[in-house]
Amino acid sequence: MVAAVERIEKVINNIERVVVGKRKEVELSLVALFAGGHVLLEDVPGVGKTMMVKAIARSLGSEFKRIQFTPDLLPSDVTGVSIYNQKNQQFEFRPGPIMANIVLADEINRTSPKTQSALLESLEEGSVTVDGQTLQLEKPFYVMATQNPIEYAGTFPLPEAQLDRFLIKLNLGYPTAMEELEVLNRLQHKHPLEEIKPIMTTAEVVAIQREIMNVIVSEDVKMYMIHLVHETRNHRAVELGVSPRGTIALMRASQAYAYMQGRDYVLPDDVKYLAVNVLSHRLIVTSESKMSNNKAEDIVSDILEHVQIPMSQRRLTRS
Repeated sequence: MVAAVERIEKVINNIERVVVGKRKEVELSLVALFAGGHVLLEDVPGVGKTMMVKAIARSLGSEFKRIQFTPDLLPSDVTGVSIYNQKNQQFEFRPGPIMANIVLADEINRTSPKTQSALLESLEEGSVTVDGQTLQLEKPFYVMATQNPIEYAGTFPLPEAQLDRFLIKLNLGYPTAMEELEVLNRLQHKHPLEEIKPIMTTAEVVAIQREIMNVIVSEDVKMYMIHLVHETRNHRAVELGVSPRGTIALMRASQAYAYMQGRDYVLPDDVKYLAVNVLSHRLIVTSESKMSNNKAEDIVSDILEHVQIPMSQRRLTRS
């Protein structure tokens, strides 16, 4: 484990050569990757969303594809299509951009629900079905989808069923003045992305994903997660709480984060650190809450303040 953790740290440092001042966001992106999940990145244009996923792909030596979602994009443009070859009189499958290790689904809310739904199977099952034939996607398979939270004209908001497929939701935000100065200095002569070299192989990523499944989650910590999720279902500001899929996502993310910290067991602090990013996008708040500008992130934070850590785990955390 020690060697793997050191290599993960090198991957993070490598990505930070391109993405300045966003260590937590880079770390959480890798949490989703190693947990076998996907990321929804919601932010304004120009803050480095594309650069981050490109840096991740290059750092892992993975095949990278980008899908620019537009209103006229068809499901076959994502998954691929079978084309009849007149020479051999057979249908040949031409894979779509989803057939890659790391996929950037750019502005996913600008395409139709029919095309958005083409991603559902790949996000959940790691496969695509074309002309009745199911094709498994090569591991690791990781999607980072982006959407602009400002311009809603001509967009198709993701339905709850699809939001639930993303392990983590992130916001990059604007850099500070000093961070932006650092960006200018790094870009003055050449783009730092050109200097990114692979730190880890796809085979190593898959091996880490398997090891993470063995990270210990005690019964007390599992109950702590369950209590948090149940509170979302009973909260007065929530119309629809987190589903059991969300509970599983919180456990998987906690296992990955604990592993990245060099531990083979999960602490309640791991759960607290991840809860907002894992759970908030799975909530549907009431109309009254929306009018009061009560955000899902604030609701999860409020729940974290009120749900107590189990006594046995509290002593472990303090030590």
